[in-house]
Parts: sequence; C-alpha cells; structure tokens
Amino acid sequence: MALRTGKQFLEALTDGRQIFIDGERVADVTTDRRLAAAAHSVAELYDMQHEPALIERMSFVSPSSGERVGLSYIEPRSVDDLIRRRGMVKIWMDATCGMFGRSPDFLNIMLTGLAAAAPEFGKRDQRFADNIRAYHVEARERDLCMTHTLLNPQVDRSRPVERQEKDLAAKIVKETDAGIVIQGARMVSTLCAYSDDILVMPSTFLATNADAGPYAFGFSIPVASPGLRFICRPSVVHQNAASPMDFPLSSRLDEGDGLAVFDDVLVPWERVFIHRDPEMCNGLFQRTRAMPQVMHQTATKNLAKAEFMMALGFAIARSTNIDAHLHVQGMLAELIEHAEFVRSCIRASEADAAISPASGLMTPAEMPLWTVRMMFPKMFVRACEIIQLMGAGGLVAVPSYAELSGPAAGDVEKYAQAANADAPTRVKLFRLAFDAAVSSFSGRQQLYERYYSGDPVRLAGALYALYDKDPHVARIHGMLDELEARSKS
Repeated sequence: MALRTGKQFLEALTDGRQIFIDGERVADVTTDRRLAAAAHSVAELYDMQHEPALIERMSFVSPSSGERVGLSYIEPRSVDDLIRRRGMVKIWMDATCGMFGRSPDFLNIMLTGLAAAAPEFGKRDQRFADNIRAYHVEARERDLCMTHTLLNPQVDRSRPVERQEKDLAAKIVKETDAGIVIQGARMVSTLCAYSDDILVMPSTFLATNADAGPYAFGFSIPVASPGLRFICRPSVVHQNAASPMDFPLSSRLDEGDGLAVFDDVLVPWERVFIHRDPEMCNGLFQRTRAMPQVMHQTATKNLAKAEFMMALGFAIARSTNIDAHLHVQGMLAELIEHAEFVRSCIRASEADAAISPASGLMTPAEMPLWTVRMMFPKMFVRACEIIQLMGAGGLVAVPSYAELSGPAAGDVEKYAQAANADAPTRVKLFRLAFDAAVSSFSGRQQLYERYYSGDPVRLAGALYALYDKDPHVARIHGMLDELEARSKS
C-alpha cells in the first residue's frame, strides 16, 4: 500500500472496533459528533504526504518494496537522516500547532527504534526478534496509524502489580497453539479511536519473579481485535459551539484518551515480542536505545508547540499595543526563551549524535533531550499563564464569533475591535487564545504535558541515576585538595 491517503485512512476506521464514550458505543468514529473532526485531522496529515511540494520531505523509498513510505519509519544511519526525519515531524507538528502529540509519527519512530534493536528481543527466543522486525516492515509498508499503552490501571500504587488485591491489570491468562490470551486493562491509550493497531509494551519496572511473569509481555494487535474495547474520556469538543471559530483547536485536535480493556483477547504468536520475561521488560527503552529516538520526536513536537504559543503571544500583544509595556516584553521574552531553548537542545542532540551499539542507528545525544523532557511541561503551563495574563479580561468577555452575523453584530463590530485589529480579527484571535490557554482543551494539554513521558518524580530520579556524576564530584574534591595543598606550601 505504501503511503496512504486520508480517504484510505478513514475507510480503514469502519472495521467494527469497540469504542465507548459518554455511556454509548460509537457506531462510526468518522461521523460521530465527538470524534469525527479529529479523525479528519489525522486524514489531513496523511494527505500531506502526497502533496507534490512535500512528498520528498515526508517520505523515502522503502528498502523492501521500492515504494515511497513515511519518513518517520526511516532507520537513521547518519546525522543527516536525523535532521531529515526531524523536518518531516515538524511539518506535521506545525500543521497541528504541536497540540496533536500522538500523531502517527510518534509510534512509527518508537517502533523503528525498538525493531532496530531486535536482537535484544531474541535473547531467549529468536522468534520474538523476528516478530518485531517483521512488524516494523508491515507497519511501514501499510502506513499504519498506531496507539499504544504502557501503564496498568491505578489501583493501589503502594504495591507492585503482582501483589494487588484487586487484580485488574492486563495479564497473560493462558497460552494456546495460536498465541497468548490477555485479560484485564491498560491505560492510557491516546489516539485509540483513530488507530489501526495498538502496541502494548512495558513501562514500569516489574519484580523479577514468577508472580510477575504474567504481566511481562509486549505485543501488537489490531484495534478491532475480538474482545478488545476502549472506554474513552468525554470529548473536549464543544458540541454546542455557535461557530467553529469559537474553539479552533479543540474542534479539530482532540486526539482522545481511553482505557484499553482486554477480554480474553487472543494475540497471535507472530505478534508477540516479549513473553513472560520481566527482565526483558525492565529498562527496555533505555537498553534498546529507542528512548532517545522517541525523545527526538517529542522535542520536535515541543518546539512546534512553543513556537505556536510564542506567535500567539506576539499577536495578542500587538493587537492592543500592550507590547509597549516593559513587563509584557518580559513575558514575551519568556516565550522566546522557551522556543529557543527547545530548538537549541534538539540541535545539540543531533550535533552529539552517535551510532548505538544496541540498534546500529544514529542516535541523538540523550541528555539535551532529557532536559527538554523534564523542562517543557513547566514551560507550557507557564506559556498558558502568560497568554491568560496578556489576554486578561479580554479573554473572559470575548464573544462568540457567531455574534458578528447575529442581531448584535453592530455592537460587536464597534466595541469588540482593538487598536490594531478590527472586530472579526480580534474576536478570532481571542477565541483562539481562549482555546489554547483557558478551555478544557487547554487543561487537558497541560495535564498531558505533565505526564506525557511518565511520572515526573520517577523521571527525575531516572535522570539523576543516568547522569554521570563522578567527574563532577571528583572536580570539587580535586579543587579542594589543590587549595589545601597551596595553603600548606
């Protein structure tokens, strides 16, 4: 199939998948009032791959079929490959203002990083290495859209999964000649309503004992697999909005999040990558060196998001001339700092990239990307606060764009204008700012950024453990020893 069109993507979603939202099962995600807009937004991303001006920047020639396939599937062998892939990701991220964090490129890059380290999966059984390699090729050649889930349900967070009194986490309940059977639940499956397949992999560390074995697995299956269903959170699409311009982000970009429920789901052996192997699960993404590849994509998303918030801040300030005030310039400078910080870290990760022995891929330097990973959630929350502070009462009282064609249009035309913007321009701008920084869509984005890569407390501990501290400690003691020696001479 190679590069899919948006039409082909949408057609594939009418496969009988079990998607539940607001207490009902969705008949068709491509037409449902809560889900259709985001489905069509993903379709637009796929269509972009076919635009004559973009096809070279968004695809490459498949090493197996000779057809053009999505560039997010490339196995980077040089820094130029990393830069080229980053350019492709940025095109999609700019199209969604960085607000569609789980667009298909995210998991394409994750799967590529894992599959390149296939020997790691085959340490106990070579077929698992063969399976993940074959699945990467299948996903690339079919141009799949994937969701994933890494986490167990939050039940008793003081105990490991195998010691929970309420056994709700997804686990292997039996093996058959056809495959493994999974029962239980996983969270959080973002983009589940719009994906072809779900990639189920480990994240939290497991005890290395027999009791933890049933929870130690990795696999991928179609979203429409028998027994698999998704219970989605309510949509943040404002279904009673008088105009699409009232919520220009949430009306198009609610990618959705869901609980994945496995009700005796059969996973064919050829789709199993890890089987009852806690040691394989623990530290998987660091050991395979897939994590720096994923963080490279994530940082690019963050750059697009930071640039969007910066541009929005500039536009708001200019509309009412508040950029004449020094304290406003200070806030705008913060937005500049956010964007340039992320951009610099991405460039540093590429400049110091090296071939990974685990995967053979050119791998971005991880410490600059770890820094973005830890800092960006704080930056985005602050960016929303800055937009709120600059919009002030104008965000509280901005009317619906529909008022411009309603009975109060004359009043709105006269009184909703600003120094450098007529009423339609100002209303559109402030509705966008409201959606980006105040609405339920914005609230979900802020929460999403806080936990996008996992628990920030655990991540901070992981960063501390990874960082090479010995040379820095030795420097301090060396300096003190030298000063002491000088004092005695």
